[in-house]
Amino acid sequence: MNEQEQERYEAELRRTPPVRLPDDFMARLKAAMPPTEPAPRGPLRPAAGIPGWWPALRWLATAMALFIVILLAARTNFAPKPVKPEPVSANYGMKADDVQVNEELVSSFDVVAKLPGGQPVRFRCRQWMNQLIVTDNHRGVEIKETSPRVEVIPVQIETY
Repeated sequence: MNEQEQERYEAELRRTPPVRLPDDFMARLKAAMPPTEPAPRGPLRPAAGIPGWWPALRWLATAMALFIVILLAARTNFAPKPVKPEPVSANYGMKADDVQVNEELVSSFDVVAKLPGGQPVRFRCRQWMNQLIVTDNHRGVEIKETSPRVEVIPVQIETY
């Protein structure tokens, strides 16, 4: 079937009126539809054996959990700790002529998560590679130490 034949076929289908459904099928469809008005409901009451203060306790538990999360977040120091080279002991007989401290950003990405209350929070994650190089030119010794570091910073997302 080429494009012209397909266009003629579609035009013919557009001109053709739809066929009326059989009456018994329409009656079964109407019988299967749910009623448009909801059934009247009585007043809500707690289930047997559950005290009336139970919903308040649930709200209190949720509020306490959120308070603890906020308290822990406020007390946690999210700032990265600076890398300080340890002094070389005199027992080794090494005198450092050159000390270099480098840090290299390996990867950076953002993650969005939801708090238990449903509020979205974005976390900025960065992976660093720290490197310490101590050189003693007199003895021809060079010490290199590398260590990975992950930095996670929470960022609040404004919701309106």
